[in-house]
Amino acid sequence: MSDPMQWPVCYQDLKTSKQHYVHYIWQETWDQHILNKLHNIHPSTSHWAALPVRRHDVRLTRLRIGHTRFTHMHLLLGENAPECPSCKVPYSVYHILIDCPVFNHHRITVFHTSVLTLSDLVGETPHQNLFAFLLKIGFLHMI
Repeated sequence: MSDPMQWPVCYQDLKTSKQHYVHYIWQETWDQHILNKLHNIHPSTSHWAALPVRRHDVRLTRLRIGHTRFTHMHLLLGENAPECPSCKVPYSVYHILIDCPVFNHHRITVFHTSVLTLSDLVGETPHQNLFAFLLKIGFLHMI
């Protein structure tokens, strides 16, 4: 019998094994970034499921990564960050969706609760009323 170390390896098996190893290392590295805001929403390195309407999918992605035209346009224009007039803090996706008391009534009306997390709204399965809420508070077209 020949030495098993001399047996030929199928290219596809080798490629699959390499892909699994790379994904394992990637996931292991991602698991170390627990303070990353995106890690809280999506702890896995697997792909997000895309929404059927591209415009909604782009908006959802921008919300997930926390970069919208409204919250980040100042960087391109060389201006100061927009500030919430009632809270005196820079606007962020988190502030708009979760924190700001100005939108609390709308949260209760649309989501039937004011106690929410980003994962509840933009996580693996986005909340079905997310875009209705964004439209109601006038933020949908600024994403």
